[in-house]
Order: sequence, then structure tokens, then C-alpha cells
Amino acid sequence: MRKINLFNKEDLIPRTAELIKPGAYSFSSFGKDLIAGFIVGIVALPLSMAFSIAAGGTPAQGIYTAIIAGFCVSMFGGSRFQIGGPTGAFVVIISKVIADYGMAGLITATVLAGIMLTAMGIFGLGRFIKYIPYPVTTGFTTGIGLLIFSQQIKDFFGMDIQKSSPDFINKWAEHFQAIGTIDVFTLSAGLLTMVIILFIRRTAPRIPSAAAGVLIVTVLCSALKWLLRDYAATDDGIISMLAQQAQGIETIATRFGGIPSGIPVPDIPPLSFYVFREVFPAALSIALLAAIESLLSAVVSDGMSGDRHNSNTELISQGIGNIASAIFGGIPATGAIARTATNIKAGAVSPVAGIVHSVTLLLFILLLSPAASMIPLASLSAVLIIVSWDMSNLPRFIRIIRTSPKSDTSVLITTFLLTVLVDLSYAVVVGVLLAVFLFMRRMIEIANVKMENDELIAHLAYGDIRDRTAESIQALSRKDTDIFEISGPFFFGVADMLQNTLRHLSKTPKKIVLRMRSVPAIDSTGIAALESFLMNCRHQKIRLVLTECGAQPKAVLIKSGFIDTLGSENFIDSLEEAIES
Repeated sequence: MRKINLFNKEDLIPRTAELIKPGAYSFSSFGKDLIAGFIVGIVALPLSMAFSIAAGGTPAQGIYTAIIAGFCVSMFGGSRFQIGGPTGAFVVIISKVIADYGMAGLITATVLAGIMLTAMGIFGLGRFIKYIPYPVTTGFTTGIGLLIFSQQIKDFFGMDIQKSSPDFINKWAEHFQAIGTIDVFTLSAGLLTMVIILFIRRTAPRIPSAAAGVLIVTVLCSALKWLLRDYAATDDGIISMLAQQAQGIETIATRFGGIPSGIPVPDIPPLSFYVFREVFPAALSIALLAAIESLLSAVVSDGMSGDRHNSNTELISQGIGNIASAIFGGIPATGAIARTATNIKAGAVSPVAGIVHSVTLLLFILLLSPAASMIPLASLSAVLIIVSWDMSNLPRFIRIIRTSPKSDTSVLITTFLLTVLVDLSYAVVVGVLLAVFLFMRRMIEIANVKMENDELIAHLAYGDIRDRTAESIQALSRKDTDIFEISGPFFFGVADMLQNTLRHLSKTPKKIVLRMRSVPAIDSTGIAALESFLMNCRHQKIRLVLTECGAQPKAVLIKSGFIDTLGSENFIDSLEEAIES
């Protein structure tokens, strides 16, 4: 059985180290990475701002996160194509942390989550986290998609809601109550952005549709405000009213005061045990969600590119990225599936493309931050509504309900409802627990303890086992010996089956042989069950013999001292010898 090595050297070597090998990277490769990184940077710009605003942060924080965390994920990561930054998965949990603990609490939770992610990578947990069951991840993403959609209704329609409720049901009640406050110009800006994005997706998929949609609508809204600016101050009837409404389209500048033209100075937040204890549940949820989404993104990347990522190195880079993001005033980050896929489609060759993506965003805020301040919030809401639809993937959600076993369906619906109606932090923890229980259920389903006497009599008499003897057949026929085969991992499920074996015997045999050829592994629960079974056998004067043990069960049984208790004469490699002994 393969052991997990602490501080595995391979897990500390990022993919960028491959670039220093002679002949591994050329000027031509750099050209491809430069183009791909620039394209991804354009795609990431509106998404980074939109996710941060939706989570309760500022547009600048979203860009800082994409720059700092994106650079760290590419520089220290275990994937050649992974793009890091703020994503929709964090929107709900970030908004709750900010509401409960303020921005300082979020920064502390992000640092703590980064430490957890780094520890996960060092301890080799990456290879296990990426196997979270499909129903769990689908329940998360569909629930998060619905929550993001709900959060964007206010800005998309321009509703007059002073402070929106964080509760899903109350939020929708507020939306219905505020229907009369819908702003026509704001709604038009949002709808036009959505139409442009969908049109470009269908007709010119190589063009960054979100960036193009936001750019076009920003230009149109700015031009409309400029043309009608003189009429807004007059009392010229309907034209004056329309001009005033056009001026009222909310932008990044009107709500946030614009975007700073630079990166903030690093600032390590004050850390204390009390604050850590308060934000620990939120930090754990951020860490688990970041691990799941980043590794899922890396798996998708491998499928598209034919590459193979290092899960543990990737988790370490995510940890470094989140710690660095928090120090620069950013928000939590993870691997972004859509941006990573765009990176591959744009022709990226190495992690340099991800670094170029970060540099592109840095140059943007240094040179063009005033232009970004004019972006209508309705346009960013339109981008997130489309993102929420893509995340929810309703056809996949419905397909699981219609075609999967009831256990998978119940896990899917439970995770979804907890995400939407209760809290994402609880949903993450419960989802992981459900994944564990689902795994245990599967192990129990494939495990079995089966009596083999009748089959073995025929096999001994007519089969191809060498040196078969009449004594072997007679021993089985007289019920002097009962043969049981254990299948599957010898954990608690098989242990319980074994405990019931003696109770259901119609006649007490002189000897019981346990065949363990189909047992790949045994744990302490299985050893305890064997010890209890051995004690019951001796109480009823039944001899217990173990045979055909694999390497892992044999090593564990020897190390635990069970073989000494059983007696080496009762631990036999050959089934025939076990029957005739």
C-alpha cells in the first residue's frame, strides 16, 4: 500500500521549474504565452470586478486578487495552464463573512484558509480531495449559481433596495416588493450587455464576450450621458426626465468612487487566537471550496490539454496565493475553470501565460483605471447572471436526479438545499461528510462474506486444483469444515458481517477457513472483528484458519500481533493445505 510522504520533494517543485531546463522553452513559446495571457487578462478583468462586488467587496479588491493570487498560482502551481483569481464559488461565503466579521475578518479568514491549503498540499491530501463525489460538487455549484443570480437582480433591474437581506427567501421577497422601482435605463444596459455576450458567444467564440459586452455598453452609456447632460438640468418635460434617468445609471465610480491606479502596500493583518477561533469555520469552508474547485479546474485542464497536474503542488500554490492576496487587501481566490479553459484555447504553452495575465491586469489599473470607473454595474450584473447560469448547469442537475441511484440523488438535493437555504459553510462541511458516508456505503455494497462449501466440493472433485484428495472432499461433505470467502476491504461493514456468521450456522463445524484472497486492505476495525471472531470460535471449540492473505492484510495482521494469537499453524497460504490441515 502506497504511503503518503510528508514534505515530498516532488510536491514542492512548481511547473515553472521545467522552463529552466535546456531547450524546454523558446522565444516562440513565449510569444504564444504572451498572446494567451493578454487574452485571459481581458477576460478576467470584468469577472474579477463583478465577483468582488457581488461578494460585498470593491472592484479594486477583485483586480488585486486576480493580479496577486493569479501570479502566485501560476508561479508556484502544479498545473501548466491553471489561472487563479476570484470566482463565483466564493461570492456567497465571502459576503457572509464580511457581514459577520467585517473586511478585517475576511482577510484573517483568507490567511487562515491559505495556511490550511498549504498544509493540505504538504500532507499529500490533494490526491484525495479531487475525488469528491459528483453529486456533492454539482449540488454546490448549482446552489451557488442560484444564489449569485439572486444577488444580481437588484443591480440588473436598478431596484431601489437600501440593504438587501442575505437570506435567500427574504431577498426574493424584497425583490417582489421593489418591482415598482425598476429603472428602465439600468435594465436596458443590463439586457443589452447580456444580448451582446450571447451573440458573440454564438457567432465569434474566440472574442472575449464578457469583456466585449461590458466595453460596448460602457461606451454607449457614457455617450448617452454626455449627449443628454444639458437636458438633465432643465424642466423640459419628458426629455428632461429621460436625461435625468440616463444620468442615474449607477457605475463603479458612483458607488465606489472609482478604481485606484496602483497596488496597495502589503499589510499583514493583526492575527490573534480569538479572531482565528471566530473565523475558523469560514476559513475551513474557504479552504475546502478552494481545494475542490482548483483541483476540479486542474482536472478539466488536463482533459483539454493532455497534461497531468500535481495536485499537492497545486494546493500549496493556492495556499500561497490566498495568503498573498489577503496581505495585499484582496479576497479569496482559487483556480478559475472558465479562464483556465480560455488560456488553453488561446494557445498557452506554459505557466508564463498565467503570469502575463496578471501583468496585463496590473498594467490596466496603472494606465486605464479611470476608464474602468465608468462601467455600469448593470453590465457586471449581466455578466454574473450568465456566469450563474453556466455554473448551475441545470441539465446536468436534472440528469443526476433522473438517472442516478437514490443515494446520489439525496446527496445532491441535500447539498443543494443546504447551500441555498441554510449556509454555504454548513453545506461544504456536510457535503464532505456526505461524500465520506457515500464512499463508506459503496465499500459496504461491494463487500461480502460468502460460504463456499458446495462450490468448492465441485471444484475439488472436477476442477483443476492440483493434488486434490478424497479427504478434502469428505471433510467438506461432512460439514467438518466451513469455508467462507471475504470480499472487499475489511473495514467496519465486513466486520459486522463476520460477527453475524457464527449466529447463522445451522451446524457447528470443527473448523472454519476464511479465504482472504479478495481483501485488498484491512484496518483496526477489521482486526478487532477477527479477534472477536477468534474468541467466539474458541468458545465453541471451532478451529479458525486464515488463508490466501494479500500483502497489506498479512503485514497488518503480523504487526498487530493477531497471527501470534491465532497461531502460525493456522495462518496458511494454500487453500488446499488449509482444508486438509
